[in-house]
Amino acid sequence: MTEQPTRSDAGTGSADGAATIAVTGATGRLGGRVARRLADAGVPQRLVLRDPARAPQLAGATAVAGDYGDRAAVRAALDGVERVLMVSAPEAADRVDLHRAFVDAAAEAGVRHLVYISFFGASPNATFTLARDHYATEQHIRASGLAHTFLRDNMYADLMPSMAGQDGVIRGPAGDGRVSVVALDDIADAAVAVLRSAPEHAGAVYSLTGPEALTLDEVTAILTEVTGRRAVYERETVEQAYQSRAPYNAPDWMVDAWVSTYTAIAKGELSDVTDDVERLTGHPATPLADVVRAAGS
Repeated sequence: MTEQPTRSDAGTGSADGAATIAVTGATGRLGGRVARRLADAGVPQRLVLRDPARAPQLAGATAVAGDYGDRAAVRAALDGVERVLMVSAPEAADRVDLHRAFVDAAAEAGVRHLVYISFFGASPNATFTLARDHYATEQHIRASGLAHTFLRDNMYADLMPSMAGQDGVIRGPAGDGRVSVVALDDIADAAVAVLRSAPEHAGAVYSLTGPEALTLDEVTAILTEVTGRRAVYERETVEQAYQSRAPYNAPDWMVDAWVSTYTAIAKGELSDVTDDVERLTGHPATPLADVVRAAGS
């Protein structure tokens, strides 16, 4: 369920983007899309990056150093900033601690509104382990006193082809569960819409999904049809899933995250479909087939 805004007095500046906006993760898949959209719209922005030298060259953008774990650097990077897009940090055992440090620094810097990229169905008892981390971050943001908006996106539609691997097989204990995968471009459009009119979205939680919920059999059928390369879904038990991932020698928390992605699908926790993408962007959510087709063009 989408939570509606609870207040509309946070932040200043006009809805056309005159407010000072900072974007994190501009070298990544999502943050980069948001930064490019803001630049194309003529919106000045500050790109907060671990390494400013890697910042994309965008009109109206200034790159500054601000590693999530460096509270002093983040505080300096966000000085004078009104609105911040906080893309979640790379997956790590201490990610929640990094998020808390960033949020605290944002509050100390005087940020008025924080837009956080969370995950669909974030809760303390979510099956997907990293959704629990996102919930912990949301709770810290709420406690910080910052005006905020949470964008809880479902699994990325853009990553479905890579899930199939070199052999074209998606393996996991998802059973016949469904997932409403969402396009990165749709998430970026939604984030830009919120950033440019942040006061209207204070306190809101949006659940961003694709237009339909698909089984992994349907996902692989779409991949096969669009790419011309055979893809199939192979059902595993939970025990088999852990065994098949053991050769990667990944830490336990990471393997738990990988496997629980599938068990969350099996339990129906990623199957809801919302109209939040269309409500925020003015255009319908993009079907998986169109996402895969565009990636291959």
